[in-house]
Amino acid sequence: MTYGNKLRRAIAEPGTTPLIGVYDMYSASVAAGHYDGMFVSGFGFAASYYGLPDIGFIAWPDMVAFVQRLRGAFPRQHLLVDIDDGYVDAEVACHVVEGLERIGASGVILEDQKRPRRCGHADGKQILPLTEYLEKLHAVLETRRDMVVVARTDATEEADILHRAEALAATDADVVLVDGVRSVEWIQRIREVVGGKPLLFNQIAGGKSPRLSLSELSELGIDVAIYSTPCLFAAHRAMDTALTELRLADGRLPAADESGGIGVSESTGLLAKNIARNQDVPAARESVSV
Repeated sequence: MTYGNKLRRAIAEPGTTPLIGVYDMYSASVAAGHYDGMFVSGFGFAASYYGLPDIGFIAWPDMVAFVQRLRGAFPRQHLLVDIDDGYVDAEVACHVVEGLERIGASGVILEDQKRPRRCGHADGKQILPLTEYLEKLHAVLETRRDMVVVARTDATEEADILHRAEALAATDADVVLVDGVRSVEWIQRIREVVGGKPLLFNQIAGGKSPRLSLSELSELGIDVAIYSTPCLFAAHRAMDTALTELRLADGRLPAADESGGIGVSESTGLLAKNIARNQDVPAARESVSV
């Protein structure tokens, strides 16, 4: 079974499939101990790799290289990759999709924003004419072999949201995402217009969408939930707290066993698991073909 079909099967199962946003290899190592699926978040990658906001700075070779490292360390995880607008051009989008599928990505999300782009939960988003986006989407769909493709709209006007969601559901895309949905009522309205097409919901702390549990999302008919930034924001808070405490302690490190602290052995043990996962890679390739 290919990586794409493996994710497709998980999406088809009852309930909502969670995919956890990761931003580097260390956050992915932690996430792999808790969840079967990862979301390669553009927000997190722009923050960690460039130290910049998610407004269009990502270069596609950097993202492809990161996904290749992820797949090498995590041969059995679902990897859904945010490719923004396909890096502007349809030809580039297809080239990136081809490369990502070759290295083992499970799926991609392609949005309908135009440059300058914004985080899906930020103000000031601009979108492509629907026909222009659909041309790009169709090109990507014709390029992929088995990879899951999520068609995403960043529309903000009510009538346009429903119109675009319905149009995306009518394509061969596997899943539809309307980003920045502001209420449960709107989730229900979008669920109605997309019919039986799987629906994805993006959760981000401090974003525009309501905070909902997997059980609540399942009841609303959501098939996939991506959690874009829990690792990134948790790391931000933890690092800030640790360095504040270090300064207050006049530079004396706390004991590693104090308050559940992490020390050398715990960190090394976490990373050693990434070696162990690949000791049986030949067996993994027999069951998960790329």
